[in-house]
Order: sequence, then structure tokens, then C-alpha cells
Amino acid sequence: MPVQDWMSSKVITLDEDASIVEASKLMKQNGIQHLPVLKKERLIGIISDRDLKEAQPSKVTSLEIHELYYLLDKIKIKSLISPKLLTTIHSDTIEKAAATMLKHNISALPVVNPEGKLEGIITKGDIFRAFVSISGIHEAELSFGFELEDRPGSIGEVTKVIRTHGGRIVSILTDYERAAKGFRHVYIRAGEVRNEEVLFDELKEKFKVLYRSHDIVD
Repeated sequence: MPVQDWMSSKVITLDEDASIVEASKLMKQNGIQHLPVLKKERLIGIISDRDLKEAQPSKVTSLEIHELYYLLDKIKIKSLISPKLLTTIHSDTIEKAAATMLKHNISALPVVNPEGKLEGIITKGDIFRAFVSISGIHEAELSFGFELEDRPGSIGEVTKVIRTHGGRIVSILTDYERAAKGFRHVYIRAGEVRNEEVLFDELKEKFKVLYRSHDIVD
């Protein structure tokens, strides 16, 4: 799925010469954790609430409160931004955005157009929403995990059995990282199964079932 389907296009930004105090107030007022930083309307970086906390003096400081605020008001946002600006474009997939965030241990990416102009922002919260959506958990409670041979048709064999029991396939996800060589883990969510126990017995007889789960979101 493309980033443009999940990003926030209404982005609150901050000028590079704004102070830490201004940034903190802006985040609290708008209930956000990230602020893209601009220099003459050009994106030059992004800061997070974590960056602000790390820049503030320790709680054991001997400074008086008014001295502390005076100090923070003098620290400019531009001194906190990383020299390496990581971004994504609206046509990138959310999988690529998520992999970039994970690799660099960050929780948001500015979304820019080919000219580098800011178009939006995608955060780890947006990634979570996208994953929940493609998982189909709100469409069906029942899910199974399988270890299947990594060959054409292996998934179709499983879904055929599920469908013969009236099941409607809601989502199929695969994972190679945790599977043995020559195999893959496949996670299938299905609804409308006529008799779950009869289906489960047949699946166990024909395939290696890793788990069965009923997911009810509170």
C-alpha cells in the first residue's frame, strides 16, 4: 500500500530558529510527537518529543525554574536536528517506510515530492493502523498459522480446504524469517466457517498448523 494512503497531509511545522520551549508547547497543544523543521519554507529536518526531552537538563539540575526556562528558550531547534535527513515519497510503500524507520530507529518520516517539498508525514502510529487494516482483524476473529513448503500452490491448497468449510478468506500474510529453509510461515484469517472444529481437524491432518487464534479487539 502506498504511503499516500496512510500519511497525514496536514502537517504542523516549525522554523529552525524556534526554541525548544516553542516546540514543546506546539507539540502539547496539538497532541503530536513530531515536528518537521523548515528553513525559509524548505524542509531541513525533523524533531521528536524524545529529542526535546534529551536536550533538556537533568531533573537533578541546581537551576531555578525560571533559569531553566530561560536556558531552554535560548536553545534553537536547528541545533537538535540530525545532519542526515531521511524522507519518503507518497508513492513509496508503507513497507519500505516501516523498514526505514526500523533500520534507523526513528518513529516518523517526512513525506516529500520529487522537488523535496514537504507533502505530509507518516509515523509509526500510521504504520500500525495500516498493518491492522491489512490483517483483517476487524473483519474476522479466526486466524491460523501454518508452516508450508515454499512452492507454487502450497497456499492455495490450504485456502481450498478452508473454503470447502464455508470460510471466507479475509487476509493472507507470509513470513520467511522464522521458517526453516525451503518453507515459509503463512498466516490466514478467515470468517464464516461453518464448523470450526471439523475444519481444524482437517487442517491438522493435512498441514503443519502453528496456531489457531480467536482475536477479539476490546
